[in-house]
Amino acid sequence: MRTKGEITRAKILEAARELFNTKGFSATSINDLVVATGLQKGSFYFHFSGKDAIAREVLKEATGEFMEFLGKALGGDNPGASIDNFFRCALDKHLATGFVGGCIFGNTALEMSDSDPEFAGAIDSVFDEWISRVASAVAAAQKRGQIRTDINDEALAKHIIATIEGGIMMSRLKKDERPMRECLDTLRITLDLRV
Repeated sequence: MRTKGEITRAKILEAARELFNTKGFSATSINDLVVATGLQKGSFYFHFSGKDAIAREVLKEATGEFMEFLGKALGGDNPGASIDNFFRCALDKHLATGFVGGCIFGNTALEMSDSDPEFAGAIDSVFDEWISRVASAVAAAQKRGQIRTDINDEALAKHIIATIEGGIMMSRLKKDERPMRECLDTLRITLDLRV
């Protein structure tokens, strides 16, 4: 059973994650977090030294969850089917939110990469790991003849991720699944994906 302090800390992180992802890090204030949680300002400073510390913890938790998501989505003995499953899981994840918030890593990269080297470095590490995991699945699918082989695995992994991020952004803008779904369907064709 969690302590009162652990519950309060989790409440802060949950509210911060939602606000950072929908409103942006810079536009979110401690007062916004106070309103969202109903907690006193002192509670925030008891658990965190400030907004940057909250954001670091939010990104750390989001990274762990995302890597677990990737592990499940890309798992399995059939690499072509695993890549196709990853596409379906990514779409389902954003359908479940109604395309509100988008990708916390893409959002943070766009907002912070020019202004905060620490956050840019953290997000760069997430993308590097994401590319590595997708590239491994692509390489395995290429060996089985399930994906085109005339482009190397890392380049295809970057193309996959860039296309997914673009699809998320367009679907978020329109609050409609069609742009992301069309991006994923076009990826399947471009990759010559055979499961």
